Amino acid sequence: MAGDAKKAVVLGASVPGGTGWVTAETLASRGYRLNVGARRIEPATRLADAIGGKAFRCDATVEDDITLMAQATATDGPVDIAVLAAGEGVTGNIDDIGGEAFEHALKLNYVSAVHFIRHMARHMAPGGSIVLMSSIAAARPWPGYFAYGCAKAALETLVRYAAIEYAPKGIRVNAVCPGPIAAVPGAKPMPEALSTLIDSAMPLGHRVTPAEVAEAVAWLSIGATATTGEIVHLDGGMHLGRPPYPAEIKAALAG
Repeated sequence: MAGDAKKAVVLGASVPGGTGWVTAETLASRGYRLNVGARRIEPATRLADAIGGKAFRCDATVEDDITLMAQATATDGPVDIAVLAAGEGVTGNIDDIGGEAFEHALKLNYVSAVHFIRHMARHMAPGGSIVLMSSIAAARPWPGYFAYGCAKAALETLVRYAAIEYAPKGIRVNAVCPGPIAAVPGAKPMPEALSTLIDSAMPLGHRVTPAEVAEAVAWLSIGATATTGEIVHLDGGMHLGRPPYPAEIKAALAG
């Protein structure tokens, strides 16, 4: 690519065909130079090699890792787009979740976003875009996912605060909120009964694909230049109701 091509960062790009992976591919197809990061350097390196980018070993729960990745990314110019795709649906109830699982849920799904915004924004010029990933659990209580839901609710509030704080610098901050993702290549097929249950919770009747999420990220980052502080739902309308509860999922799997 040309040396003056704009630059994008995607942290959480280690699963081939997954959301972070496809987002990196999509931004590369738009002419951006990509820096991709993940806890596991091997898959990130394969992705970087395929799209002509650079790979970094970066654990989203470790602020020093994010700091170093941001600094290394900015050595040859400012960052234009930064996407945090790392996250995990940690399970557990309020009464019985272990301390380690609880802390991990908060660090990965909320605290990492604070560090990501802070350090990436320090290396952005006016016009920069930061996009995070939220979840329906932030606004629709999902039994068994309280720590994850609370972390994502905090992340959505963070988006609004960050949108205001960074607006004077010309940096926009938004989030996408995907519903259940359609199976990625090589993933184990979902049982038909469970697939039917999940799809029935979506007015549009089908799950979102990683490519659809990537297109939304690209739109927020490149096209939606007047948009900041927004949470964009990509779930076939599931947020208008609720996701299937664990008991319903168990019943579907039991047949």
